[in-house]
Amino acid sequence: MTGPPSRPDSPRAAAAGLVGRSLGAARRHWVFVAVLAAGLVLRVLAQLAYRPALLYIDTMKYLYNAYPGADPVGYKAPLRAILAVGGLSTVTAVQHLLGLAFAATIYVVLLRRGTPRWLAALAAAPVLLDAYQVQIEQTIMPDVWFEALLVAGIAVLLAPAVAPARASQPAGAGQPAGAGRATGTARRLRRGLGAVIVAGLLLGASATVRQVGEILILPALAYLLVAGGGWRTVLTRAAALTVAFAIPIGGYMTGSYLITGHFWLASSTPSLASYGRMATAADCAALRIPGYERALCPTARQRAYGIDWLDHDVASPLKSYSPPAGKNRFAVIASFDHQVLAGQPLRVAAAIAADGVKLFALTRTSSQEGTPISRWQFQESYPTYGDWVMLGRHHAIVLGLRLTPGRPTITRHVLDRGYGGPAAVSEPLAAFLRSYQLDGGYTPGPLMALLALAGLTGSVLALAGLTGSVLAFGRRLTAQRRGLGQACLLFFATGAAVLIVSDAFQFSWRYQLPALVTVPPAGALGLALAGTYLFSRARGDGSAPRAEAAELATPAV
Repeated sequence: MTGPPSRPDSPRAAAAGLVGRSLGAARRHWVFVAVLAAGLVLRVLAQLAYRPALLYIDTMKYLYNAYPGADPVGYKAPLRAILAVGGLSTVTAVQHLLGLAFAATIYVVLLRRGTPRWLAALAAAPVLLDAYQVQIEQTIMPDVWFEALLVAGIAVLLAPAVAPARASQPAGAGQPAGAGRATGTARRLRRGLGAVIVAGLLLGASATVRQVGEILILPALAYLLVAGGGWRTVLTRAAALTVAFAIPIGGYMTGSYLITGHFWLASSTPSLASYGRMATAADCAALRIPGYERALCPTARQRAYGIDWLDHDVASPLKSYSPPAGKNRFAVIASFDHQVLAGQPLRVAAAIAADGVKLFALTRTSSQEGTPISRWQFQESYPTYGDWVMLGRHHAIVLGLRLTPGRPTITRHVLDRGYGGPAAVSEPLAAFLRSYQLDGGYTPGPLMALLALAGLTGSVLALAGLTGSVLAFGRRLTAQRRGLGQACLLFFATGAAVLIVSDAFQFSWRYQLPALVTVPPAGALGLALAGTYLFSRARGDGSAPRAEAAELATPAV
């Protein structure tokens, strides 16, 4: 005999319904679920392969306040919160979960903008499967949190409430004709304003984690301009975004002033940060500079060591330079940089562009003009870095700390027990991860080039719709196409801004990681936008009928 049937409102029926809905969602989104599962496996392997975590030269800034003022240290906030309840292994576990979370966020955002499921899954795949992303998540560094804030800010800004409002309802009976329009305008001002403020706070907070986040205000404002809604709505939202963006940055700088007496995000002057780029790009023989600045010109051998060496090595002309009496060292370096940029701008631009296209290379190789690529690759043993990260007796992790800026004194400090035990590596798992990474476990450069081109095309079409382009496509921008184009523009402009600013100072494969969360989504949105046009052309109808949206778009759940 069978038991009595479950009541519709019983816990058993509710659980069965939840399981059924979950299985149904998994079947509908099986491509993304498969990619997500593969990404989870890679992260579990990395967590087991390297314990307690991977450390880098800059890790000491966040654990022990080494090199104070060199970079923003907003990463300390989540780091200390997690270390209050766990060790470094807990930190990396949270960072791996963040990687999975913002991949899922990208997928959902693209679905809600009308991107087909398979294409949205393709956009999320790079951040899930790229071994360089998994490696940085296993490292005690702020990059994952920067990506998380960037994706969160974009997702909030692209929330449906921020989309252009529909035309206001006509005035009701007994209501003045202009009252309906005024009420509709007020609603548009309120609609999405909260999302804009939250997005501004998130994007502004990213600058306290990595200073390059300062540039994110520009693509966000560009998106608000393209999203439209009337000049009053655009100006109100732009002002709200700007104020919200400035709040975390201003708060951080105020805290810095109260603690150190300096009102800054980081103490490194622009001249010091840009010296390596200018020195490698300069043709010093043709450069008109004072004689006392020529000591800053690197020799051919020094130039061959690359930007990272010129910026940081003690033997670099930057570190050994002494100005003549009466001259300020920083002013002289700034003058040298300015003379290179003003006198040889094409050489500087060509050097930056040459680094920018490395993202699209067929293979991943080390660059003499950037940090060695091996620093971002899995190793079969626990990685060490000269006098900064070492292994002592019984594989204890020993850190070399420079606690006073500009001083040569380095203090050796054994990693606190509370942070984790000695370094331990599972050699079979480490060997597998390294083999996966070196043998193609990264986003192919040609694929990134294709997605970047699609993202650029979609962004241009979005701008064409804003300006009332004479292009036939621009005249037929439907609501779906506007949504795709505007989201494409935001993702593409954000990625381009971060990558260009990073490459302007120094190329590093680590600094290319934000491309994984911006370029593929932009490309997917651009392809989806082009798809709607091709479908309408195939039907011989430029109005993009509802059937087109039904075929191309998929529900978010």
